[in-house]
Amino acid sequence: MHLRYVFGALLAALTCVGAQAEALRVLVENAQGQPLEDAVVIAVPTAGIRSPPKPREEIVDQIDREFVPYVEPILVGSTVRFPNKDNIRHHVYSFSPAKSFELPLYKGTPAAPILFDKPGVVVLGCNIHDWMVGYIYVSESPYFAKTGADGKALLNELPKGQYRVRVWHPDLQTPEEGNARLVEVGEQNQAPQVWQLTTQPAIRVHRAPIPGTDRYR
Repeated sequence: MHLRYVFGALLAALTCVGAQAEALRVLVENAQGQPLEDAVVIAVPTAGIRSPPKPREEIVDQIDREFVPYVEPILVGSTVRFPNKDNIRHHVYSFSPAKSFELPLYKGTPAAPILFDKPGVVVLGCNIHDWMVGYIYVSESPYFAKTGADGKALLNELPKGQYRVRVWHPDLQTPEEGNARLVEVGEQNQAPQVWQLTTQPAIRVHRAPIPGTDRYR
């Protein structure tokens, strides 16, 4: 009888916690109202983060001489592996204040992952292929998501409460803190929150075609 009571109380508590978890839907557009892909939405609880999840190991691939994915949001304290799936060597590096590192010319997967222990934007490059550019967004909050081609992002499992929400994109023209707003997350938040960002044209080195093929260097 006692065990049944304990089990019932535990189940009720878990049900209550699950009922308090909410979702935040966000739509990110440019100034012309077109959806923005690869925007990172970060929600920071104004009351503080009570029980942050354990950081994970993530992966940024190198495929056909590109970083895949182009933008990878991660939680601060996470590690990232950079497997090279091309048949040539790459030299991955970053000089960003949030994380400076270098992986000299290699194929396959480096033995050790890279630890990202500071929040911020980390720009990735390759010393051999100038057009290879990628981004790792290191979030201080566990509540974040990346937009798809439709400009939509879904942040799941948010406890009810007030959040300071901001959006970052590789082509953002102004600091991300400038678009931050307070959002009350609760049952009434059915419609998506809409952000319109001022972006600048992406400056990327073009790949040269390989003569006689439909591929690029």
